[in-house]
Amino acid sequence: MNDESNRAGPAGRPTELTPMPVPPPDAKARSGGGSGNSMPVRGRGRTGNLPVELTSFVGRRHEVGETKKMLSASRLVTLTGIGGVGKTRLALRVATDSQRAFTDGSWLIELSELSDPELVTGVVSDVLGLRNHTVDAPLVLLTDNLADKDVLLVLDNCEHLLESVAALAATVLRTCPAVRILATSREPLRVRGEAVTRVPPMQTPNPDHAPSLRGLPGYESIALFLQRAVAAVPTFELTEDNQVAVAQICARLDGLPLPIELAAARLRVMSVHQILDRLSDRYRLLTGGSRAAPDRQKTLRWSIGWSYELCTPQEQRLWARLTVFACSFELDAAEAICGDDDRGGDLLDVVSALVDKSILIREEAGEVVRYRMLDILREYAQEKLQLTGEYPNLRRRFQDWYQELITRAAADIISPRQLHWLDLLDREQPNLRAALHFALSEPDEADAGPRMAVGLSPFWLSRGYVREGRLWLDRVLAAHVGESGADLAKALYLVSLFAGVQGDVAEGVGLLARADSLEDRPGATSMRALRGFVRGFLALYNSDSVSAVMYFDEAIGAAQETEGAAFFHVVSLLGKGLSYVSLGDASKARVCHEEMLALTGALGDFVYCGRSAMIGAWAWWCDGDRTRARAVIEEGIRLSTRADDSFGIGCSLEALAWIEADHDPGCAAVLLGAAAAIWRDVGGTMANYLTGLSYHSDCEQHARRVLGDRQFEEKYQHGSAFSVDNAVGYAFDIQPAPAKKSPEVGTLSRRERQVAELVAEGLTNRAIAAKLVISQRTAQGHVERILSKLGYTSRTQIATWLVEQRHQQNPDPETRTHHS
Repeated sequence: MNDESNRAGPAGRPTELTPMPVPPPDAKARSGGGSGNSMPVRGRGRTGNLPVELTSFVGRRHEVGETKKMLSASRLVTLTGIGGVGKTRLALRVATDSQRAFTDGSWLIELSELSDPELVTGVVSDVLGLRNHTVDAPLVLLTDNLADKDVLLVLDNCEHLLESVAALAATVLRTCPAVRILATSREPLRVRGEAVTRVPPMQTPNPDHAPSLRGLPGYESIALFLQRAVAAVPTFELTEDNQVAVAQICARLDGLPLPIELAAARLRVMSVHQILDRLSDRYRLLTGGSRAAPDRQKTLRWSIGWSYELCTPQEQRLWARLTVFACSFELDAAEAICGDDDRGGDLLDVVSALVDKSILIREEAGEVVRYRMLDILREYAQEKLQLTGEYPNLRRRFQDWYQELITRAAADIISPRQLHWLDLLDREQPNLRAALHFALSEPDEADAGPRMAVGLSPFWLSRGYVREGRLWLDRVLAAHVGESGADLAKALYLVSLFAGVQGDVAEGVGLLARADSLEDRPGATSMRALRGFVRGFLALYNSDSVSAVMYFDEAIGAAQETEGAAFFHVVSLLGKGLSYVSLGDASKARVCHEEMLALTGALGDFVYCGRSAMIGAWAWWCDGDRTRARAVIEEGIRLSTRADDSFGIGCSLEALAWIEADHDPGCAAVLLGAAAAIWRDVGGTMANYLTGLSYHSDCEQHARRVLGDRQFEEKYQHGSAFSVDNAVGYAFDIQPAPAKKSPEVGTLSRRERQVAELVAEGLTNRAIAAKLVISQRTAQGHVERILSKLGYTSRTQIATWLVEQRHQQNPDPETRTHHS
């Protein structure tokens, strides 16, 4: 478990090496040569994702120098030591100081919240931005990507995943010659070539010989105590009266940063001498413990126990209960799972008290506040929880609450709250994984596993977490071999889709046949929508676009008859449009795109509307309207960027390359390279489908013919080195800059707003005139004035603008209630 965790949050849109939200986006504070409060920065390009230090780094000059020296001589350095000694903070300082030596960045991979060994490689890949949809082994894909990279990987808190981390490290070191690894663990990885250094406690004064007042701050432990003391009580200062007490506190805590920080935090309610008195009493009690346990471990354990005893019974109870969470949590989850049913209103006060006492760490994640505790505090409180007998009931409440969260998210994933749900589920991934584990391990929860995995599938597909989705669906089906039921049939249909997306189309077709045989309610419209949606994409992946159109029509028809089937309706409409692109039918593809705009505009979707842009742009380009085609692409890129959807951005860049080929072959070559970089990260069948279309090969051949092979390759490689942000900036022919503010609703008159709504629904000027009982010329005049006022050039831009306006004007009542 983690003893000084400080997790960097996801960095932004996926790039070749841009951090992603894999685990939840919360920053973890660290203890150890400095503080426990760091915040993540959103990584860009090749700089990495190391968190910014919000408190000073104290001491450790010798350890920093030695670790740098070892890292220059060995490609794997592991920092070992007991919990609370400061391994993580030291590793981060070394990594930060060494950033310039690694041209492709220094990347923190926080493993403390991960309990599943099978997901280690996936977490590393996600942090690096490698969302791969292929069926290939994740470790092979990771090493292929890192083979020519000059990178420092900081693998933090490895002790509970030693075998998996060691296997990954050995393979990376063997196949990626420029990659170096800095690991933290309570024990070595035992990999060939590993250099191990033990992180010692901080320097402490001799308690029997009081040093001078001037010389005392020269000890690292004293300097740390003083800085944290001033943070707790701004008026605190070292004096002749308290210097001996401060020195004895640091000495009796053996120079361990975590208990020193806990002791300094107590100055909010106690004097230095009171702290020393309690510390001395407790220390003497601990000396009678097991002789086999190191004194430092006993002291550290006592320091946490001491903090526990200083809490009220209500605070102790909540501290223990909150360990049911696998990672950070939000207040509404804590209230529902850990609160007393008859005293729920008191929980916020107790949480605040635990924050004040440095038991909980408050972190801002976007517009919400999350809370977490250091894992060493979690481990102690988990033991207390086991003694109370509350654990089984809390685990069930935990599982029930997250099952309900998944159900609500799945029903609302295509709505004006789409981005809210995607971001929330990203933050909650460790807790969601824990809930799935519980559902699959408890006989009484047999029905929950399939229901939760099915409910999370729209999230996994929208975020590109295809491998993780297939892993959980496979586990669900393995746990229910020989059983039947609607949820299991849905799981089989979905796993067949995930297999197809990964490129394992034959396996997907086989799983589809199993799903058909399992489904005992063929007349249910909800199942028909799912079945048609899956069949359509598998047909598309099998190059049978005619059948794909038929299946997608079946799914669309069934979805229109089924409440809550908006996801299948939207994605099937997207698949139908892609089928017409494959068939070369621009007219029908444009109709699909316009229907998509109307539907997503009404529902508030960003992700799939952004992905659909390439279909509409391709159709206008085929009709010779390059200006309108480019405008559609730009709107698609804006939507995909806002949705953090690398796949949608890649689709738009790919189509933009086709559009630009005749006009600017050099630009087309750069865009092809930028799209190829995204396809390397995303992979899967759909990427192969897009690059396999004749438009892709025609674009490349034309650009090569005009530029020559050498210049084409130079521009292609230039584009492939782009971060996603830079690629987007290039597509707009600007340097990366803050996005232009969208026009306000008040820009339009009431009548113009009416007309804009009808435009978004896909109505022609004639249809608008009939609807509003005005002349067609008047309707046309309204549309032209709307375009002029908004600064747009196409009806598509009007529709996408309205999607954004609806999203902004539909505040989330739950967010106001629980997350303000």
